[in-house]
Amino acid sequence: MKMKRMVSVVGMHTGGERNDVITGGVLDVPGKTMFEKMRYLETQADDLRKFLLQEPRGTVTQCINLVLPPCDRQADAGFVIMESEHYPPMSGSNTICTVTALLETGMLPMQEPYTDLTLEAPGGLIKVRAECRDGKCLNVRFANVPCFVFGLDLPLEVPGIGTLTVDVAYGGMIYVLVNAAAFGFSIVPDEAADMVEAGEAIKAAAAVQIPAVHPENPQIHTINQTLFAGPLERGPDGLSSRNGVIVSPGRLDRSPCGTGTSARLAVLHARGLIEPGERFVHKSIIGSEFTGEIVETLTVGGKPGIRPAISGGAWITGFHQYVLDSSDPFPTGYTLNDLWKKRA
Repeated sequence: MKMKRMVSVVGMHTGGERNDVITGGVLDVPGKTMFEKMRYLETQADDLRKFLLQEPRGTVTQCINLVLPPCDRQADAGFVIMESEHYPPMSGSNTICTVTALLETGMLPMQEPYTDLTLEAPGGLIKVRAECRDGKCLNVRFANVPCFVFGLDLPLEVPGIGTLTVDVAYGGMIYVLVNAAAFGFSIVPDEAADMVEAGEAIKAAAAVQIPAVHPENPQIHTINQTLFAGPLERGPDGLSSRNGVIVSPGRLDRSPCGTGTSARLAVLHARGLIEPGERFVHKSIIGSEFTGEIVETLTVGGKPGIRPAISGGAWITGFHQYVLDSSDPFPTGYTLNDLWKKRA
């Protein structure tokens, strides 16, 4: 074997969602900020994402995180998030997995009972508190980037579906939020395929009909996630709800989704349905849970917004070394539309 490349990866999942973490094989990436590094990978070095996430090495249900030296002196480490089709500025589930991998492999020192650290995501600095015991990272709580609402009760025409009323919000990615009950969805596993089909159609229509540009970073733009919101329930411990987030190129997030939870908190706060400090449990289609709360109200480019904190746990599933033989006919992998759905 004449090896051309080797990349070391820690296998991870949070809430059932696979978010692996690159810990070796990539020294650094050009760029003065983590956002610039993300853009460099996206525009100049996308072969790394394709190599790891596309077939035959990767799967459509997988994300991966590249750990890098931080650009901001306040940060302990930086990371770039790579999904099946794009590079989001922030991801909650990927943050939880990256923190757990960094601490449990010793890349960053673990302190018990709590380890406080700062990660630099492309979307901004993320303050983290990890609950640790006996060498295990039990829970990761992070304060997300500022989140806000683009619009409430917006009309949306979806071919084959009709006219919908939707909300649009930023939670680290830009979401169109839809009432699941309007489609008859209870957000249970048997509905997954139908939710994906409807969610991709809604996302494609919303991306065209509802312009969405981040007021402080115009390079963050366009609706790229659909969130089906289940009914809100109020109990003695706070609020709870189910949700299903549709991730391109056509699948359901297995976790409760950190940026989706953040976007929904922004919408709930804008509607006066939740107050800062109130507990909100968000459940995924497979029943896994993240807990969220609003820790700060603020403004984002003149828009009222919030800073949410999200918490959840992650688990190491394996240690992998992905290699590229110089004679391999698929150095950057491939996709087939039986699994990698293409939008019309």
